[in-house]
Amino acid sequence: MSYILGIDLGTSGLKGIVMNEKGRVIAEKSSEYGVDIPKAGYSEQCPESWIAACENVLTGLSLEAPDFGGELQGISFSGQMHSLVALGGDNNPVYPAILWNDVRTTRQCREIMDRMGERLLAITKNIALEGFTLPKILWLRENEPEIWHKVRKITLPKDYLGFWFTGNIHSDYSDAAGTLLLDIEKREWSREIAETFNIPMEILPELVPSMSETGIVKENIKQRFKIKNNVRVFAGGADNACAALGAGIINEETGLVSLGTSGVFSAFEPEIKDYNGKLHFFNHVIDDVNYSMGVTLAAGSSLNWFRNTFGKSLTFEELLKDVNKTDPGSDGLLFTPYIAGERTPHFDGKIRGSFIGINARHELRHFARSVLEGVTFTLKDSQALMEKAKGKKFSRLVAVGGGAKNPDWMQMQADIFDAEMIRLTVEQGPGAGACMIAAIGCGLFDSTEEAARIFVRYKDETFSPKPENVAKYQKIYDIWRQVYGSTKDISHQLATSENPELCVTQNVQTPGARFIAPL
Repeated sequence: MSYILGIDLGTSGLKGIVMNEKGRVIAEKSSEYGVDIPKAGYSEQCPESWIAACENVLTGLSLEAPDFGGELQGISFSGQMHSLVALGGDNNPVYPAILWNDVRTTRQCREIMDRMGERLLAITKNIALEGFTLPKILWLRENEPEIWHKVRKITLPKDYLGFWFTGNIHSDYSDAAGTLLLDIEKREWSREIAETFNIPMEILPELVPSMSETGIVKENIKQRFKIKNNVRVFAGGADNACAALGAGIINEETGLVSLGTSGVFSAFEPEIKDYNGKLHFFNHVIDDVNYSMGVTLAAGSSLNWFRNTFGKSLTFEELLKDVNKTDPGSDGLLFTPYIAGERTPHFDGKIRGSFIGINARHELRHFARSVLEGVTFTLKDSQALMEKAKGKKFSRLVAVGGGAKNPDWMQMQADIFDAEMIRLTVEQGPGAGACMIAAIGCGLFDSTEEAARIFVRYKDETFSPKPENVAKYQKIYDIWRQVYGSTKDISHQLATSENPELCVTQNVQTPGARFIAPL
């Protein structure tokens, strides 16, 4: 029976999943690594730590999966988006990888928008934020000129891992879309952007579709891990795109809601849409289609903060056990989850979170429910933007992450989003999407639809919207939306007093927010 291997290169660790052509998990292993923070706002990793983690994972899988070396046919990747890997003439890193959640590039973001502005948005469909790759390139050139002179190739984390396996350097469209250097419509590097910022075109990797074969596993790796076949390697894709594929988001009617540490509302986009920078818009791992994505920076982390501050001795189950005894709207209590600034749709690093409407009758259960509702409301902002542009509503949403584990929160989502909510039987995240890419690339399936029928399984339980709650939440949401504008000026004054240098766009996380981070 043929095996395929999906490797998910994340921020805190690397995970490998071995699956067979029937979509069954044969074995999975993970290996953790750290993040270096040499200065405030910096976030770096040594690319060699990814290689070491991959070696650990391959060792574990070769021991656990029956006849791993004889059955493995294909490998593909999912990777953290935006992080800059700068390689020298020998294709070795010349500087630590600058990660997606590094925010040292505020000044470079301002420069990019000042110089290109609307033109950048027209080409890339995104605005300049600290998380993207282009401002990191400009920072490296300006602040480390001796290092920059050594750079011969720019790549992304999963593509560096692909190079280790094959000796070839490529990038796929979904990951390249997160660099601010890709022409989204033409699916090619933008010469206009590169020339505007004096970036040599030859340092950018060759672009290929996600399901393209980029080589075969090198002999030294085959020998070390007792791999017998000429295992084919496929380009793979950005973690968010792979997670969407792994959750079966392959049509316009179904959206994805992720409630992990951060929150994401993601949608399949068969055509180019102009959201004027209010949503992130990227090429998909599926050929010739795209996906849009709204991000809230503090989803599960808002709940973590609330528990650690007001109920540290409680488990999450204890904290949330009475939320179903409280009516929609938490008896007039609203929460805005802007404790780390906010991304979609405000892109405001100086906004601050708030509880609005506190009265003497409110108890812990009201506050707990209002946190869940506030996090869901901020993702509804993204849903509203998408539905307005699409001219139709989502009929079904797939929930993943820690927020999918609580049935009361699932019902709130169904009522607030006014859509049926379903969950995966087994949630493997971006690694499952990487496995599907390898399986399709190997010819085990003729299409993503066929692969999804085999790989993606949903629980029988469906959370349907309750009409009376939908009506209540629409009124409450209309009120909740006013809180941002009413607290913006106050928040900015407070934020400036905390840190006068804080930029409006600066946030502690970026659009590469992981789909499956636990609460």
